[in-house]
Amino acid sequence: MIIFDASTLILITKADLLDLFLADVGMTVAIPKEVGRECCGFRKTLDALMIQKALDQARIETVAVRDRRLVAQLQADFSLGKGEAEAIALAVAEKAQLVGIDDKNEINACKLLGLAFTTAVGVLIRSREKGLLERSEALERLTLVAKHGRYRDSIIDDARQRLEART
Repeated sequence: MIIFDASTLILITKADLLDLFLADVGMTVAIPKEVGRECCGFRKTLDALMIQKALDQARIETVAVRDRRLVAQLQADFSLGKGEAEAIALAVAEKAQLVGIDDKNEINACKLLGLAFTTAVGVLIRSREKGLLERSEALERLTLVAKHGRYRDSIIDDARQRLEART
């Protein structure tokens, strides 16, 4: 199982990677209820509608987080929002293979808890490595990730080099 937080799910959707990812991932993709609200509950943007469609089609599952104490502890210890803390708590409870996150504090929490994680840039690079995207497509989507994400220039530059190096 892979668990996503809202920012990463929104970012891969804005970069036009969501459908490609869901078609190829080969494991259950889930989000906690708060992440569903953060993604789809407020504004009806294109990315919100696309995520809602994936939820409606059961390509992404919504799962309730039961350990409220862990959620509160993660929020306090790592300065996480509710959805971010729920995503990590759900990953712990479900023994998820991977957590999709992009926030530095979440990454630190995953490292401390021994949870494997990826980022939107990681999803893009892996899609290219698997041959799901041609080089030009991957570079176009990296531009979208850079535009909509909060990545340091060095991370985007490194990703660009990796995408260009792949034959």
